[in-house]
Amino acid sequence: MRIMAIDYGDARIGIAVSDLTGTICGDAWTMEEWNMERASLRIAEEARARDVGTLVLGLPKNMDGSEGPRAEKSRAFKALLEKDTSLPVILWDERRSSIEAHAILHANGKKEKKHRKTVDAVAASLMLEGYLGRY
Repeated sequence: MRIMAIDYGDARIGIAVSDLTGTICGDAWTMEEWNMERASLRIAEEARARDVGTLVLGLPKNMDGSEGPRAEKSRAFKALLEKDTSLPVILWDERRSSIEAHAILHANGKKEKKHRKTVDAVAASLMLEGYLGRY
């Protein structure tokens, strides 16, 4: 079964899905959705269509490990995803994933203005890679 990583944001959501064996990132994209409930339903559809068995949702933490308002939103989104997908949702510390994603895009010659369209997908891929390599 596949694993789906989700980098949740207010306007854009990065999504990355593993290959069937759950070994590497197989696909990544960005979804534009401002409504949390609609976003959850769209992710549930994608998860069903791609035979996803586990969701990994980014939990934004401050550098000192504390949680702020963004973490609260992620926890609320986790509850929606669990209801809409009936899948386990694992919260994953996403500290520095966006910073690393910007650095990767910059190193590959992408202009700052163009980062907005892909940075969330790259961040989701980094979270997925971290989760897949946890053992």
